[in-house]
Amino acid sequence: MMNSKQMSDNKQATLALGTKPVGQLLWQYALPAIVAMSASSLYNIIDRAMIGQIVGPEAIAGLGITFPFMNLSAAFGAAVGVGASASISVKLGQKDYPTAQNLLGNTLTLNLIIGFSFMVICLMFLDPILYFFGASEVTLPYAREFMTVILLGNVMTHMYFGMNAVLRAAGKPKYAMYSVLFTVGMNILLVLAFVWWFRWGIRGAALATVTSQTIAMCWQLWLFSNKNEILHLKHGIYRLKKRLVSNIIAIGISPFLMNVTSCVIVIFMNNQFVRYGGDMAVGAYSIANSVVMMFFMFVMGVCQGMQPIVGYNYGAEKYDRMLRCLFMAIGCATTILLVGWILSMLFPREIARIFTTDETLIELSATGIKLDMLVFFVVGAQATITHFFQSIGKVKVSIFLSLSRQLFLLLPMAYVFPLIWGLDGVWYSMPASDFLSFAMTIPMLMWYMKKFKVAKANN
Repeated sequence: MMNSKQMSDNKQATLALGTKPVGQLLWQYALPAIVAMSASSLYNIIDRAMIGQIVGPEAIAGLGITFPFMNLSAAFGAAVGVGASASISVKLGQKDYPTAQNLLGNTLTLNLIIGFSFMVICLMFLDPILYFFGASEVTLPYAREFMTVILLGNVMTHMYFGMNAVLRAAGKPKYAMYSVLFTVGMNILLVLAFVWWFRWGIRGAALATVTSQTIAMCWQLWLFSNKNEILHLKHGIYRLKKRLVSNIIAIGISPFLMNVTSCVIVIFMNNQFVRYGGDMAVGAYSIANSVVMMFFMFVMGVCQGMQPIVGYNYGAEKYDRMLRCLFMAIGCATTILLVGWILSMLFPREIARIFTTDETLIELSATGIKLDMLVFFVVGAQATITHFFQSIGKVKVSIFLSLSRQLFLLLPMAYVFPLIWGLDGVWYSMPASDFLSFAMTIPMLMWYMKKFKVAKANN
């Protein structure tokens, strides 16, 4: 029999999204996500550093080739996970619990279908895809070895990320954090065992990732099997419903396109770096990307913490609370990236040495880190505002802002700038697109703020 007291406590925890002070809520929801994301960053650093130090600089370049593949897989996962979590947050804000329940079941089914389909198709055409992504005869074996294992565990990865997003939307940010922390801790232990002890190379790193995510996913499903929770797994919620799937995809299309665009960009950038600097330049780009993502993952934690608060208060038409949360999140994100910018400007060579002992690669990476992060401190606001529009279901705006930085700005700049400045031109294109996309985002937010004020006045 359902425990009515526990169900009441769960509902009160959800209702707190619309009543508790916004600063406390953002801290409550963002801190677990930031801790989880920073742990993920730490794992990525350890993973890549171990591969670079033990396997060699060619392996780092091969790992760089897999970035677009990982982004493409993440694109499908984000389309379901982010779309479902945003939809669930809004439905909880409207107190429509049955629909939120069905969204959970449909999320599970979609992840299974999409994850399995992606795995089968990509394994069938793995080598041609990797060549297209910028692999050479030297880097292909490393990239193939890594991606074969990752793709075989793709269903588990999709389920893991999807269920973690739903945990946050259901008012359980600490459980989402525990899930990530466990995954990261297990990852590090398994990488040490597989790569350092057993010397399984880059395949060992991939196996560590898939194994840890699979164990965490099993725990997530166990949490959702508790019938005393507002959202729980039960018979009748797994059959896909057109209206719910359409809603999930409509919101999820923005992060989907953002990740697909990232995939296209990394493919193009890999090819540009190979063309103007060779395999070592690809390795430097891989290292610089790792450093950027290390700090940007903190910002993603802030955005993930913001999402259920913004979504709930938008659904409840509490626009003051919604905007207060947004501006607090922008402040946090900007501060985080400002720290990253200072460290990268002062210690680029020291950071590069974490990943490799090869002096040529260290020199290239140090230059790349400084150029890539030249205006890094403005990226936090652009990313937060983009996630804000995504959280309230403003799909077209979110898509436009997502695509503007990479597809409309970075892609043409990355083609034109090297014609003028050679290899440095490829690096210059990244800060240039960062600044221009930030300049486009602010007027868009100001325009929508006026609309929210009008809506509030009419209520």
